[in-house]
Formats: sequence, structure tokens, C-alpha cells
Amino acid sequence: MHGFQTSIQSVEQARKSRQWFLVDARGQVLGRLATQIATLLMGKHKPQYTPSIDAGDFVVVIHASKIRLTGKKLQSKKYIHHTGYLGHLKQESYESFLRRKPEEVLRKAVWGMLPKNRLGRQMWKRLKVYSGETHPHRAQKPAPFPLASPGEEIKRGGEK
Repeated sequence: MHGFQTSIQSVEQARKSRQWFLVDARGQVLGRLATQIATLLMGKHKPQYTPSIDAGDFVVVIHASKIRLTGKKLQSKKYIHHTGYLGHLKQESYESFLRRKPEEVLRKAVWGMLPKNRLGRQMWKRLKVYSGETHPHRAQKPAPFPLASPGEEIKRGGEK
């Protein structure tokens, strides 16, 4: 046990080091974009990543209405939810769901990739999705995030 020092980042240090990132979803594939956003929200791109500490960043996504799905998923994939009443299982194709609520499509995809606990809910609150180009977070000066192209992954430290 000589020579190795383990240090755990405190919650206060993690909150101080949060950044704001701007992600342009124009022409991006839904699932691949959602994994990159979930990585930013969890803080896995940082060298001091610890699963038990919420050290992720804020993510502002613009152009959510211009996101795309591969293959025939736009017509065949269904959004299903239950109202709580007997026999009230509602389903809708992603094509109409994307037209009706483009922000919600991306939110649901990212939610599926986050932990299902208190920590995951805190991470999810830092995701801001907008269907157009305008957003109310200009004062935070979000830095544009370079998305990984297909076949390329995000490495720790933010570099590609």
C-alpha cells in the first residue's frame, strides 16, 4: 500500500467545476447523441469521475426538432405510455411524437441512459432541450461541445 494515494473529490469541488455546454442536435442520430449527452451529465468525461458524486456539467441542446432516427424507426418505433386508467394504454409513432414534442423525444432517450436514483434525477435536471435555436441560457456562456463523429468516442478530459 505504499506509493498510491487515493483521493475522492468533494461535492463542493464538483459543483464549483461545472461547465455549460451547447450541443447542436441538427442532423444527429438520436441514440448516439443521447449517449454523448448522458456522458456529459454524469461527468464521465472528466478525469476525476466518481460514480457516487454528481460532478457532471450543464448541457443545453438546440435544434432538437431536427434530430433523426436511422432506418424505419421513425414510422415503426412507438412511444407508449399508460394514463393510469384501465385499458388506457396510449401509443404514438415517433414521427408524430417528434412533430408534437421534439424536446421530449431527446429527454426520454437521455433519461434511459442515466442512473435511476436520486443522483440520476439531479443529473437530468441539468439537461436543457430546445427545439429551435434560441435559448434563455446565454448569460451562462455555454461552450460549443464538439460531438464525436460515428466510430469515434469521447475520451476523458474532454478531448476527442
